[in-house]
Amino acid sequence: MIALIVAWAATGGGVAQAHELGFAGLLSASNMEELPDITLGSGKPLAEGPMTLKSGTGYELEIVSDGSGELGLEGPGFFRAIWINEIVVNDLEIRPLGLDSVEFDDAGTMEIEFIAIKPGQYFLRIPGSKGESQRVEITIQ
Repeated sequence: MIALIVAWAATGGGVAQAHELGFAGLLSASNMEELPDITLGSGKPLAEGPMTLKSGTGYELEIVSDGSGELGLEGPGFFRAIWINEIVVNDLEIRPLGLDSVEFDDAGTMEIEFIAIKPGQYFLRIPGSKGESQRVEITIQ
């Protein structure tokens, strides 16, 4: 009986212990980073340069459209290598099971909150585009 009490006390007395990141685990504020914005605009580069992410880290990515054209963003490989917590558009929160692409018909902002999962080389690009500035390379380490 004493061995049971000692074992119980050693595990925190039956009280759930918080992960070092906090009770929210990977979604804790201390594990979240903001990425540079991706800008959708006719003739404008998507991003300043390639992005490097760490597997297990949470990120917030803002995609901003200037409304200069009906523009989309695709990256099925990238979207399958992350777990999306939520997408926020006009203060509406969407919690999808998956994503292939997004499209803006007008000017606006979309925020995607996600956890990088699967290491590898990925991209996001404007569908049908061939220019290097219309594509952003993303590495998950």
